[in-house]
Amino acid sequence: MPYVPMKPLSAVAQKLGVAHGAFNINLLQQVDAVIKIHEKLRSAAIIQVAEPATAFLGGNPDFLNGSLSEKALGMKRIAERVKKLSKASRIPVVLHLDHGRSFESVKLAIDAGFSSVMIDGSSLPYEENVALTKKVVDYAHERGVSVEGELGILAGTEDDVFAEESSYTNPLLVVDFFKKTECDSLAISYGTKHGAAKGANVKLRKEIVIASLENLRHEKIQGTLVSHGSSLVPEYIISEINSLGGAVSGHGIPLEQLREVIPLGISKINIDTDIRLATTRNILELYKLNPDYTTNSQVYDLLKANPKVFDYRNYLVPYLEDLLAEEITNPELEKIVKALENAIYEICATAIINFGSVGTAFKVEALSLEEMAEIYRGEK
Repeated sequence: MPYVPMKPLSAVAQKLGVAHGAFNINLLQQVDAVIKIHEKLRSAAIIQVAEPATAFLGGNPDFLNGSLSEKALGMKRIAERVKKLSKASRIPVVLHLDHGRSFESVKLAIDAGFSSVMIDGSSLPYEENVALTKKVVDYAHERGVSVEGELGILAGTEDDVFAEESSYTNPLLVVDFFKKTECDSLAISYGTKHGAAKGANVKLRKEIVIASLENLRHEKIQGTLVSHGSSLVPEYIISEINSLGGAVSGHGIPLEQLREVIPLGISKINIDTDIRLATTRNILELYKLNPDYTTNSQVYDLLKANPKVFDYRNYLVPYLEDLLAEEITNPELEKIVKALENAIYEICATAIINFGSVGTAFKVEALSLEEMAEIYRGEK
C-alpha cells in the first residue's frame, strides 16, 4: 500500500463511525512495531511525531530546546524510515507531525516527506490562528499533505505544550475556522488533557463534539474532529511500574467515555503517555529479570535515580547515538529495543480494538500525495 495523507483515513473513519489511534513515537525502532501491529489487526496506521521529538531524532537529548536544523535532520530520518517500511506493507501508513509550532517547522516536515501535519495556533488570538493555519494549508495542500488545526486549549503538559487551564472549543467557531482555513481536521478541546495527571473525575463534554459536527454537516463541510490528550493511563501499568521501584501516579481518560464520542464525530485519537508508561514498565521489568544488565548500566542508574520519571527519552540518553544508528549490537540495548517494541504492541492493539478500526485498512482509498494534490487543486 502507498504512503498516504491523513484525509482518506479520516473519511473512512467518519463513514464507519470508528476512530484511528494516532501514536506518538520518539525512536526509529518504534516505527517497525507500529506498522507490524496494525498489519496484524488490518488497520491503517498513523505514526506521529511531536515537533520536539524530531530534535531528539536529530540527536539532541535536550529536545525541548532543539534547533531547526536538528529538527530537520530528525524529520528526514523518520520520514525515510516510515516511507521505506510503508512500501513493503499491505496497509496504508500516515506520518503526521504533532503540534507543529510555526510555519517554518511545519514546512520543514512537509519538505522532509511527512504526509500529514498539525499546526497548533491555539494559543494565538483567533484571527492569528486562522491566518497561520491557512498559510500552512496553502503550502501543504499544493503538495498533497493533509493539515490538522487546533481550536481551544487543552490543559496539561506534553513536551513543550503546556497550559494550566483549558479553554473549551466554541462549536459556533468550528465552521468559521474550517471555511477560512480549508484545513482537513481540527483538534478540539472538550475535556481531555495532556499528560498523565488528567484528574480522577474526567468528564468529556460530548455536546461540544455533537454541536461541532452538526454545524459542519449543516454547511456541507467534510472536515473531521480530533481528540488530543486522550491516553487511558491504565491503572495496571501504573501499579506495575511502582511495584518495580517506580513512583509514578496519574489518571487517564475513561475508555467508556472515549468510545461514546467516536460515533459522535471523533475520527482520530492521539495516544502518547500510555506508550511512555508501558515502555518504562517494560524496561524496569527487563532489569529485574536480567540483574546482570544493571552492572555499570547508565540507563538503570538514571531510572533508579529518577523513579517519578516515565518519559523514556530522559533515561535512554546514554544510548541515543546507538539508537539512531543502522545496526544495534549491544546485548543490553537489544533487550531495551525489544521492550520498546512490546510496549507499542500492547498500547496500539488496545487502541485499535477499542476504537473500532480493526479490519478497516482495505476500505481506505490508497491515494498518493500526488493524487491528493490533484484533488486539492480540483483536478480529480
